[in-house]
Amino acid sequence: MVGKKISGSQSAKALGSAYLFIVLFGVVSLFSDMTHEGARSITGPFLSNFGLSAAAVGIIAGFGEFIGYGLRFVSGYLSDKTRRYWLVTGVGYAINLLSVPLLALAGRWEVVALLMILERAGRAIRNPARDSMLSHATSEIGHGKGFGIHEALDQIGATTGPLIISLALISGATMRHAFAWLLLPALAALSILVFTRIRYPNPQTLEVSKKESLKGAHFPRAYWFYLVAASLVATGFVDYPLLAFHFQKQDVMQGSLIAIYYAVAMGVDAIAALVFGLLYDKIGIRALMVSTLVSFAFPLFAFADGPIFALVGVILWGVGMGAQESIMRAAIATLSSKEKRATAYGFFNMVYGIAWFVGSSIFGILYTVSLPWAVGFSVIIQLSALPFFALSGRSRQKV
Repeated sequence: MVGKKISGSQSAKALGSAYLFIVLFGVVSLFSDMTHEGARSITGPFLSNFGLSAAAVGIIAGFGEFIGYGLRFVSGYLSDKTRRYWLVTGVGYAINLLSVPLLALAGRWEVVALLMILERAGRAIRNPARDSMLSHATSEIGHGKGFGIHEALDQIGATTGPLIISLALISGATMRHAFAWLLLPALAALSILVFTRIRYPNPQTLEVSKKESLKGAHFPRAYWFYLVAASLVATGFVDYPLLAFHFQKQDVMQGSLIAIYYAVAMGVDAIAALVFGLLYDKIGIRALMVSTLVSFAFPLFAFADGPIFALVGVILWGVGMGAQESIMRAAIATLSSKEKRATAYGFFNMVYGIAWFVGSSIFGILYTVSLPWAVGFSVIIQLSALPFFALSGRSRQKV
């Protein structure tokens, strides 16, 4: 009887410790996203002030995403090889966050582009190691739920960041002033990260001890089908800077509303992350099929005439982003072994980033030729991911 009480107490303590780790990292991400998503809400219009075309903005944003995902394979591999997950995570956060306020000092579009790429590179360095550490804690409460909670907190920052930027612009501040103010949440994120490192020096101990069906250096067939499906979704998606560029160039809305729309998208992202995270724990990869069917039509509305259609498009875009940034991470945790998890995250994100870069570049080029062609490309490519998600789900059941 006493043994059972002790066991129950230990289980409750482990659960509480896992929740606290996820929440602490969620708060780090909250301030982190407040910083870089606040900046990203106006980088499209900021670049357009230098006279760049839609294709140029799309290529810069897409290349930033390519770097932001492409470097993750190297980062993930090195994290697993060295087992220095905290060091890699810390370096990545520092580069990612400190690049943003430096935009206030940029006087040429080349410098702006470089800082945008550095910000994405910082994310590339930090994310595989961070997600690997998070996956240990989410194994205790459910991968979908755990990553959903983290993403929801993440998106609170991603929502408030653009709102702060919008309020600053409405009050008369310049874009440069807005970038400078983002130094404050950047420093807050780094401070909480240091505290979390001190509190949890070895997050691997948070993982539930259980027999693994996935071992060794090779990934199962379900992983590869999943990789194809996710890459198709990435190819068909569009960066918000290009949406913002369209809204400004076509005079769809006032400039201050562009950041508010982005905040709306991030709010939807947070809700979608929780909803689809819980759904993932119940029905698995089929949850991504549902999210794709909901979000694939976003370009049909976002690139239509008028702010109402644009708002609907932005909401659907937010649903898609919420699923991509929560469930897709949760799925990798179930499709890879504990020893190779950072590598699995890194390789997945490298291919995903290449797909995002190619898709953003193609969309930007098609946009300058024919808007209907660009929209059709986005819709068709996203829908083509559905059968591969289905194949991944079936293959996973056989493991």
